[in-house]
This record gives sequence, C-alpha cells and structure tokens, in this order.
Amino acid sequence: MAPLMQSSQPWVEKYRPRRVNEVAHQEEVVRVLTNTLETTNCPHMLFYGPPGTGKTTTALAIAHQLYGPELYKSRVLELNASDDRGINVVRTKIKNFAAVAVGSAHQGGYPCPPFKIIILDEADSMTEDAQNALRRTMETYSKVTRFFFICNYISRIIEPLASRCAKFRFKPLSEEIMSTRILHICAEEGLNLDSEALATLSSISQGDLRRAITFLQGAARLFGSSITSKDLISVSGVIPHEVVQSLLAACKNGSFDNANKEVNNVIAEGYPVSQMLSQLFDMVVESEDASDEQKARICKKLGESDKCLVDGADEYLQLLDACSSMIKAYSNMPEVYSNDM
Repeated sequence: MAPLMQSSQPWVEKYRPRRVNEVAHQEEVVRVLTNTLETTNCPHMLFYGPPGTGKTTTALAIAHQLYGPELYKSRVLELNASDDRGINVVRTKIKNFAAVAVGSAHQGGYPCPPFKIIILDEADSMTEDAQNALRRTMETYSKVTRFFFICNYISRIIEPLASRCAKFRFKPLSEEIMSTRILHICAEEGLNLDSEALATLSSISQGDLRRAITFLQGAARLFGSSITSKDLISVSGVIPHEVVQSLLAACKNGSFDNANKEVNNVIAEGYPVSQMLSQLFDMVVESEDASDEQKARICKKLGESDKCLVDGADEYLQLLDACSSMIKAYSNMPEVYSNDM
C-alpha cells in the first residue's frame, strides 16, 4: 500500500498532552501537581525517570496552565542539552532572566502567579560547575523564579540542587498504558495495527512512549496504513530476532569459527554492536536452558563490552570477545583471572 500523505508535524507533538491531568500512568505525580496548580504555590521541582514517560510534557503543561498562551513566552525560559548551558550561560542568560521581578495578573482565566519559571531539560548533562553556579541563583531569586529540572538520572544532579527541589519520580509506562495510547493514535490517523505489531511496538519501545509514537509515524510514512511487525522492526533499528538467535546458537554450540562467522555477518550488515549486546542480554536473561552461574558470567561480560564500546573500543573485537566468553560460559570452562597467570 502507498504511504499515507501526512502533515509535517511530528505525532509526538501533535498528541502531546496539554494538561497535567492528561499525562498517562503517573497518578501520584498528577495528583500532587494538580493540587499545586490549584494553589499556584510552586516549589522548585525535579522530575526524574526513564525517557518518554512524560517529564517534559508535565513541566510544559504546568507552565501553560499557569500562564496561558499570552504570557508564556515572557514568563517561561526553556533550555535543553542542545543549548549552551555552561557556567557562563548560568551566570548571564539564566541569572538575567531570573532576576527580573514580575507582577501577579489574572489574564484569560489563567492564574498567572507572581513568579517566572526556568525549565532545564536534560539537566543531568550539565557540568558540575554549571550546577554549582545555579545554587546561588536559586537562593537569591527564589521569590521571583522557580526552577524545573528534568533528568533521566537523579544521581547526576548534585545534592545541593536536588535538596532544594520537590522530587517527582516518573515510572516506566506499562504495556497496557502504551497500547491504549498507541491504539488511540491509530484510530485518529486511520492506521491498521494488528495485535502482533502492537506487541512488537511495545517490546521495542521499552516503556518509552515517545519512541513508540516516533516508530509508528515512521512506519506509517514508509509503509502506509497497514503496518506489520516486520515494518516496525525495520524502522526502529532493532536487530531482527533471527540474527540475534543465530549468534547465540553459535555460541551455545561451542564453535569459535561459527561464532566468528556470525560476528562478521553482524558487522557486515551494519547492525550496531551496542544494540546487539542489549538484545543478547535480554535473550540470555530470559533463556531457560542456562544455569544461573552461566547467565551471571555472560551478563558480566556483556556489561564490560558495552562499557568498552562507550569508551571507543572496536566493535568487531568487542563482540567477538563477548562471544568468546559466552562460548566458555556455555561450555562450563573455568574462568581465568589475570592475577592467576
């Protein structure tokens, strides 16, 4: 079927919730923030949790519900990782915005409280120096400015900043919640998604609704209104199950030559090795024909290989090294440590 003619607007933005109470599967966060909106007494806030769970959407919804479309641009400053947020920006742009006092004025039915909001998305990517520089700014201008920090890893936010904020943890979305939202979008866009494709989309998205919607729109553009499981896998960058299975089977058989052949195939096809390690990990953990000790040895090695890839190691060598360790584990060969040699 021919691809659908669609507007250029990303569906992630088109179907982004506009109000806090529309955010999916974050009942506790929504309940507390709804009360906060009613009193308009906002503290500094820190939203943390996995990607695609509604953190940025919630922060934007709060700002829009407080100020409305007219005052939003003058009262809210948004900065994310694509913006320069080094120590100089904290000392100039953020400080200058935070320092200006504003009045309280009800406009168009919006509460418009007498403070501004600075939204720092992906705050865990800010340098420690920049975060330290923010401490003084937060203290000095707390009467006229509120900070909303958004991050995936709360451990990367320095304690002095985290302790000044009300913390809200966003949970990964369940398969049921994601399926409901995806089926709603399919109905709105006239797409036909069978149960197998829906299950595949939930699986490859790993609780990230933004990723699921992006994959769905990509598949709709390429393959039209009837989308299969295979279509979704092809646009997602996920390695086909049979490729991962072949590599795992070669390791289980204990043949280094066969494993090396499969590794060469993976590299030749251009599959990302980090993705292969991730899918191998899932498959090993879920397998029923390996002992706990074998799983533990393999998972340890996969983690080490993944770290080496992050540090810039060669993909072929790291995947071959991981496969060699898997062969040893499945063959119950003893581990040899460097200090024993």
